[in-house]
Order: sequence, then C-alpha cells, then structure tokens
Amino acid sequence: MKLKKRIPNYLILCVIVLLCIQCKDAAKENKTTQESPEVTVDTKTKKDTTYTLLVKKPKDVKVPDGMVWIPGGEFIQGAVPQDKMAMQHEKPAHKVAVDGFFMDITEVTNAQFAKFVNQTGYTTVAERAIDWEEMKKQVPEGTPKPHDSILQPGSLTFKKTKTSVPNLFDFSQWWHWTIGANWKHPNGPGSSIKGLDNHPVVQICYEDAMAYCNWANRRLPTEAEWEYAANGGKSGTIFFWGDDRSVLSKNANSWEGEFPVENSKKDGFEKRAPVKSYQPNGYGLYDMAGNVWEWTSDWYNVNYYKELAATTTKKNPLGATDAYNPQNLYIKEKVIKGGSFLCSDSYCASYRISARMGSSVDSSAEHTGFRTVATVKMLK
Repeated sequence: MKLKKRIPNYLILCVIVLLCIQCKDAAKENKTTQESPEVTVDTKTKKDTTYTLLVKKPKDVKVPDGMVWIPGGEFIQGAVPQDKMAMQHEKPAHKVAVDGFFMDITEVTNAQFAKFVNQTGYTTVAERAIDWEEMKKQVPEGTPKPHDSILQPGSLTFKKTKTSVPNLFDFSQWWHWTIGANWKHPNGPGSSIKGLDNHPVVQICYEDAMAYCNWANRRLPTEAEWEYAANGGKSGTIFFWGDDRSVLSKNANSWEGEFPVENSKKDGFEKRAPVKSYQPNGYGLYDMAGNVWEWTSDWYNVNYYKELAATTTKKNPLGATDAYNPQNLYIKEKVIKGGSFLCSDSYCASYRISARMGSSVDSSAEHTGFRTVATVKMLK
C-alpha cells in the first residue's frame, strides 16, 4: 500500500520558529430505501420541512459486536443555557434530527487497532518518514533545510510544567514534538502499549482513523451524531449525568488539580484509563466524557452553528462544507469531541457534552483517539 507522506503542522511550526530564532532572534446519510415493516418511522414537521426518521433498529439487522443501537430522534445541539463555561463556538443552540445508527460502546482500543495493522500492514502518519521536498511547499520560500536530526517521524506528547503557568493559551509550554512517538509508543520512545490492550489507541490522526474505518466497514460519526449519542437519551444538561460538576471524578477521566502542574488523580488516573473504567451513559456508551478526544467527520468552522441555526430543523447534518478557523487560517481542521484526561476547569473543560474543538487533520497526539459508527445501510 503506497501511503502519501504528510508533514505534521506542529512540526512545521516548530521548524519555522527555530529558523526565525537562528536568523535574528525574532519572531449521512439520508435514508432513501423503502422502509421495512419492522422499522418505526416518525414524521416530524417544522414550517415547510417534513421528513421521516429511522428510530427503531430493523429486526433483521443484528447489532455488531462491541456496538449499541442509538435510536433516532431530535435534540438541541450546542450549549445549554445554564452552562457558564460554554464557548462562543458552541452557540447558538439549534435543533437537529438524526436517524438511528450503531456506535462503538468504547473508544477503539490498542488491541483493535493492532489487529487492523497486523492484517493490513498499515503505517500511521506519525511513523512515516518526513519528506523535506514536501515540507518546503508549506514553509516560506527560501527556508533552509533543518538538520536531519529534526526531520524525524514523531508526534505530540504532554509534559507537566514545574511551576504555575500564567498564560494557558501558549500550549507549547506543555506540548512537545517527540521523535519516535506513535501509537505503539504513545509517550515517546521509552513508552509502550504492552499490557495495555484495553486502553484507547492514541497518536491517531484523521487519516489513520479513516483507514481503520475503511478496513472495518465503519465510518466516523458526524458531530451531530456524536453529541446526540453523548446525551445518552437525556437532553438539556451540561454533562451526560446531569449538571453536577462535583461528581466529575466518578464519571470521567479528566485533569483535577492545577493544570498543567499537578494532577491530583482524584479520578484514579494520571493519564489514559482503560476503557469502561467509568459508568456508561444512558445508551451504554463509555468515555463520552474525558479519557481521549475523539475524531468526528465534520470540518471545524467557527461560523457553522450560526449558519445552521438560521435554517429549519436539519436532518443528519454533515457539518460545514469547508474548514474555517481565524486562529489557524492555513490549517484544515476537523471537529473533535469529548475532551481528554488533560481537560480541566481552567484549561478546556471539554468533558461537557456541547464542548468542541478543531484539530488539524494531520495532527496526532497522546490524548486523541476515536470511535466508529455504522448505519443500517452499511450493514445490509
């Protein structure tokens, strides 16, 4: 299998900064097939919009191993009124409808990803050699080639700071480009996933997740599907368990303590936790809050919610047609959901249902993984 070489954006930024210092110390699916008698169809109407909605699982379709049926329905996507930590890109809230679908009960594990790699010989982006000829196209013209010791395969790893950090917007204080970091060595060359079969696979970029999906006859969830499933059959709450922040440590693997200096491990874990370490939500889904961020198929566009809210109720929305983030104009980002073990009240608090973030499609990190979904049509 011939794999296209990609240059991680974080590495490009690191190289540009390094060179500047050297130079001068400066700076979907809509259901179109005929419904079977076993399928319950809801008819929803708003203004001039009428549609059918697949709610119940057809009796002739078996639930795949490791998945659960998420019944179709309507919900309000975006920040709930009582959420004081909601960010602007989570607003305005808007009504969305989704057909029923199957979803992985847990994040894809190291064991599951290893099976995929063993059967296909797939090489993740973080393991591929850096191609300077390709990289030259993404840096200012005339940029000299960095030393070969820098242009090595790797990924992002987290390191706690020794003292308090006054500026939490500067993520370079705790994120570092680590040569040799990949899904088999998530924290760098000295780390290993031996004995961690039941931990979520990380250091996975969007391309890697898509490759796994293609092999498994699955796909990534849309942002709407992910958020609908995260609610667990409830609606109108900040977290899947309700609005009570005081029970976070019993429900999610997150950062508790002063970020990024000291993690109290009140929830029982310093880094990633084995899947199913905390109670599931109402649909039987584990780790929809915390542990690791999860890829969705939607482009991250800061204007998307405003645009969608201006339309009538949307069925099975596929996200923005293109990425747009004024803070990263030259980087294409996809939406990631769920937060991770690094999320704290002071940093991102993204264990909230409506929380969302953009991540470059070629970026991988030790707190990013994924889970998959399947539709009735895919399984027939």
